This record gives sequence, structure tokens and C-alpha cells, in this order.
Amino acid sequence: MRKISFLIIAAIAMTTVNAQNSIDGLRYSSEATTGTARFNALSGAFGALGGDLSAISINPAGSAVFLNSSGTVSIGANDKESNASYFNTDTKSIDTDFTINQAGAVFVFKNPSEGSKLKKFTFGFNYQQTKNFDNELFIKGTGNNSIGDFFRNQAQGIPLELLQLQSGESISDLYSYLGETQGVSAQNAFLGYQGFIIDPIDPDDPSNSEYTSNIAGNRNFNHDYILLSEGSNNKFTANFSAQITDQFYFGVNLNSHLIDYNQSSTLFESNNNDGSTVNLVGFENNLSVQGSGFSAQFGGIMKVQNNLRLGLSLETPTWYEITEETSQYLEVQRVANGQSVIETVNPRIINVYETYYLKTPGKVTASAAYIFGKQALISLDYSYKDYGSIEFDSLDGYDSYFNTVNNTIESSLKGASSIRVGGEYRINQLSLRGGLRYEGSPYNNEETIGDLSGFSLGAGYNLGNYTLDLSYARAEQERNQEMYGLADTAAVETTFSNVIFSVGFKF
Repeated sequence: MRKISFLIIAAIAMTTVNAQNSIDGLRYSSEATTGTARFNALSGAFGALGGDLSAISINPAGSAVFLNSSGTVSIGANDKESNASYFNTDTKSIDTDFTINQAGAVFVFKNPSEGSKLKKFTFGFNYQQTKNFDNELFIKGTGNNSIGDFFRNQAQGIPLELLQLQSGESISDLYSYLGETQGVSAQNAFLGYQGFIIDPIDPDDPSNSEYTSNIAGNRNFNHDYILLSEGSNNKFTANFSAQITDQFYFGVNLNSHLIDYNQSSTLFESNNNDGSTVNLVGFENNLSVQGSGFSAQFGGIMKVQNNLRLGLSLETPTWYEITEETSQYLEVQRVANGQSVIETVNPRIINVYETYYLKTPGKVTASAAYIFGKQALISLDYSYKDYGSIEFDSLDGYDSYFNTVNNTIESSLKGASSIRVGGEYRINQLSLRGGLRYEGSPYNNEETIGDLSGFSLGAGYNLGNYTLDLSYARAEQERNQEMYGLADTAAVETTFSNVIFSVGFKF
């Protein structure tokens, strides 16, 4: 039976495994404040204001505030600067890229009957990049935990005979078989064993399930960690809204979401410790994710007075269907018979995960805005999202692995609030803008990922049928970065900056 499996898996060069976790769920559940330059300049505080294409992403009733059919296209320059500290060694990483942040239009249909309560209805569509995943992170330092401990822990409990090549088997064959029948831990254990990082306690016993590391522990280990990622989470919105009398605006969004994410992480470890027969390890892990999802939003805006507006909106959870692929590579330098030897373990296999479902949390937003005639405005948004409700599920409806992951998410993540404040002051055709925002940590311990805080500035110029807008936003957040296979984490402070330029037009 094992030989038949080898032939099948080797032919298609893929295997099915499970490895999703809370980090994956959180990655696709959080959003950045991006969109039009005006929206960005007010830190996204647009729930009760409307009249902006990106405001629709907060409150779908906002499109009914438009007086005329309009469109907007926005481009942005995004910058991420990460300062990492690992055992008193500091490093800095910078990633900059350019994207189309937003593009959309809204069509306004006014009711010619002045006596009707229905004043107008609108139809709109909008594309918006809700999260940019492009990033570079470099961490360096001398720690006291080794990658050897990771491989040893992954191997404990796995019979030696499962990690040994049989006659006629290749590295690819056995790696695929383990992924198909045992899962990710067995594949990691196989890499460590074939790379001579770990050895069995009793090498003559095929059922041996205890292992020791060939890297001497409790010493100094030089680590270099490189994390590269790219991609985005994009939302396509079809919007419908209406104005009832002069006081009420109601709207609904139907959203389509697309995930495109690629990540490559590499850990290099070296040591000169007495008793170590392995002195250098290079461990590479690659991840590719594709997903699509659906959500809906419902919202309303009420004019309490001519100058005061209140808004309320509800976004349903987003239901994603996701596919993932991974690959691994290991290179080791060890001492054998007094000579330095390079061992390479490259399975040349793409692990293809079973398609799974992911439900990200919904969000409720309450908003208020005060309009000072045609000269100025101030706006406030409060949102709440329960990250503990993130949930994985299999296509079959139940999976013990996902059940464990969901329990971990429920116990480690929590509901988090966000507050956004924005203001605008007009001087003839010129508008000056600014904003502040705060987002609470999604983690109970608030150390894995900390709170986020930031500010924004911007200006716009009205040319009649055209508007030109420019904004700058900056935010900071701290987190503890895990490095694949190491018990130690690095303290990382990331500064997110973006400049957005938008062109708006009426038609």
C-alpha cells in the first residue's frame, strides 16, 4: 500500500496537509485605513458623513449623500519600516511599493416628483484594497535556543521507520507520503532526520520514537531571519442606497473579497559550540494563498439637525473559501569524520492543502458628524470587531484539527475597538484635513500584537467638475515576531506610512 501511494503522489508532486492557525485567521480579518485621499486624510472617520467612494466601505448609506453622479480613482505609495530587537541586536527593514488603492463610481437618480418621500436612489460600485501584504522583515541576533529543539520536538513520538528511506524511495516519495498520512510535524521531523540535525535515541530500533539533537543546547546561537511577503486583500462592492425625506439615508453593500498572499521565510542558524556536530542550518518555508469570499453591509444615516448627522452600520462576517500551498527546503553544514559536509534536503514537493472555509468577524460602527455650514466639519467613528469569533471549517463540516485551532483562537483573541476622528476646514476651493485613529489589540495578552495608533493629514482642491486630493497617513504598532521553529521571539515596532493621490470627477 505504501509503495502504491508513493507512485501516485510522486506523479502529481503534491500532498494534502493541515497547518492553518490563528495567525492566518487574523491576517485576513484585519483591515488598513486606505481608499480615497480624502477618506485617508480624515483617518477613515466617514460613517456619518458619506459623499465619498471609500465612505461606502464604512456605511453603505453614504452613497445617497452624493448630489451628483461621481467617480474617483486613487493611487498610493505605501511604506513599512520595521525596527526589530532580538537579544539586544537591532535591525531595520524598509519596504515601499505603489498600488491602485481605489477606483469606483456612484450614479445618482433623483426623483422628479418633489412631493415624494423618496428623494433619490443611487447605485455604485467600488474597488478598494483593504490590506497590502507587501513587507520585508530582517531579524538578527544571538539567542540561546536552537532550531534543533524544534526538529527534535516535532519528531518525538514518530517511529524511526517512518523517517528512514526504504529501497527505491526518494526524498520526494517519503516526504509526500508523510504529508499524506501523518501531517506537517512528520514532514518537519523527516527533514531534521535526513539533514542529520536529530538522531534517534536507539538507532537500531525501528519503533524508536525518542530523538536527540546534534546541536549542543543552552549555548549561543547566531540567528538571521528573513521574512518576505507580497499580495493584497481586495474588496469589490456593489452598492445600493436611497434618501427618504430630507433626514434619512439607507444603503446596502454586497461585497466580494479576494485574497492573494505569498510569503517566504528563511532562518539561518550558526554556532561554534563544543559538542555540536551541526554548525550551520538554513531552513526555508514558503506559503502561497488564494481565497475568495463574500460579505454584506447595512447602514443608515440620520440628519438630527441641519448640522448634526448620526450613522450606524453593520458588516456581516466574511465567509472565505481558501486554498494554500507550501514548500520547504533545508541545508545543513555538519562535521563527519573530521570533515565539513554540506547536506541538502530538498523534497521538491508542493504541499497542497485541502480547500477550507474561514469566517472572519463582522463589525458594527456608530458614527457622528457635525457640519459647520460649508466651512468645516468634524467626524467621529467607533467600531467594534470580535476577533475571538474567527472560525475555520472544513468542506466536510467538521475537522478535529480546526476544532482545536478554533478553541485556541477563542481563548487567545478578543473583541477590539477602534476610534477614528477627522476634521476638514475649507478656504474657498481649498480644503485642509486631518485625523487621528486608534485600534485596540486583538490579543488578550496585548503583547503578541499591540495597539495601533496613528494620524493623518491632507488637502484637496475643488475645480468644479474635478477634484484633486492628497493625503499622508502614519501609524505605529508593536508586536512579538515568531521565527519559524524558534522558541524565542523578536520585538518588532512597525511604522506604516502612505501617501495617496486621488482624482475625482462628476458626470
